[in-house]
Amino acid sequence: MAEQNNVVTTQSKTMPKEQNKVFKDSVHGTIELHPLLVKIIDTPQFQRLRNIKQLGAVSYVYPGATHSRFEHSIGVAYLAGELLKAIREKQQDLGITDWDVLCVQIAALCHDLGHGPFSHMFDLMFIPEARRLKHEELSKKMIDHLMEKNDGLLKYMKDVRKKMTGEDRGDSDKTEELKNILKEDLDFIKNLIDPKHKRPPSNPSEKRYILYEIVSNERNKIDVDKWDYFARDCHYLGMKNSFDHERLIKSARACEVDGEWQICYRDKEVFNLYDMFYTRFSLHKRAYQHKVKNSIEWMITDAFLEADKHLSLSKAINNMEKYTQLTDDVFEKILNDSSGKLDDAKAILLRIHRRDIYSCLGELISQKSKEELQVSISVAGQLMWVVHDSSNVDNSAGLCFSNPSFTLTQ
Repeated sequence: MAEQNNVVTTQSKTMPKEQNKVFKDSVHGTIELHPLLVKIIDTPQFQRLRNIKQLGAVSYVYPGATHSRFEHSIGVAYLAGELLKAIREKQQDLGITDWDVLCVQIAALCHDLGHGPFSHMFDLMFIPEARRLKHEELSKKMIDHLMEKNDGLLKYMKDVRKKMTGEDRGDSDKTEELKNILKEDLDFIKNLIDPKHKRPPSNPSEKRYILYEIVSNERNKIDVDKWDYFARDCHYLGMKNSFDHERLIKSARACEVDGEWQICYRDKEVFNLYDMFYTRFSLHKRAYQHKVKNSIEWMITDAFLEADKHLSLSKAINNMEKYTQLTDDVFEKILNDSSGKLDDAKAILLRIHRRDIYSCLGELISQKSKEELQVSISVAGQLMWVVHDSSNVDNSAGLCFSNPSFTLTQ
């Protein structure tokens, strides 16, 4: 055994500096990623995604759905590279470079850095009640924080860029100067996460607008982010997924349609795309919007809002150092608190453990805003009471809004 260990050590020292890292993914099989992507993965800001469940409270309904944002982000980075390389191979006139591919993969890898505890529950339910901010905005802030706080990462990124493009923008070891050297590229990466239809840097060619449709496609929602979580979520939920993203990638082309360049697919892939949208519909109906999952997330949100008075969870989004430490673990932190300050929040979470969850009393679909609904049903809300003998919490009916509907819960 000692000899075998020595052999492995000797081989690792002689590995080429730029050798890709090989991963074994549960969905995509054996994949390779560029060393720059691996350096980003090996940072505290990215590693925190290990402790953020991809599907929030869905695991309370489907026990196997405990996968995290960590493996999803790696899968999206891989698929982004596969899609862009497939298009470039068949259409070299697009002018897509190796650096373009890597930038898109960085955006794909970092697109979920801004997620908080229990993923979308945090930014769609907790944050809107505490303060308004999209997780995409937090992802962009986290990218800046990640680049600043990890020694040598910006310099390594600059060196990789120089090697791939042949362009020398100067040299420096100072963080601020390196940020200025790479500003155009970092802005490009952040715009790929939250597209604003800006032209890629260093090349005004309209054809390269397709780069903005890889990670987050605002045009038709067909992008690699969804391809990965459809396959990954179905895998861990135990559901069938008839959508074949690998086949779709092989037929992808950049085409000019009505004066705009976009990613298109062969007409014979129409049924594959039908399967994609049906998979999305099915996942929402059977998992993402499951009534028990929604009830539990409302309870976790209520608990977090109670705890926010003492833990300042909502203020963490202003400080990326503190936000790096904010993961699903806050649930256990509240449950294990012995100070007495979090007793109200703790009582709500204990109800989840006892399966004493909120019950849906009624639902109203309306085009009115949340504020208009609050006014129109205020009288009715005051007249509705729920008696719950097994709980000491306030048993008046609560109004949980989720535009354009609201749900009465106990």
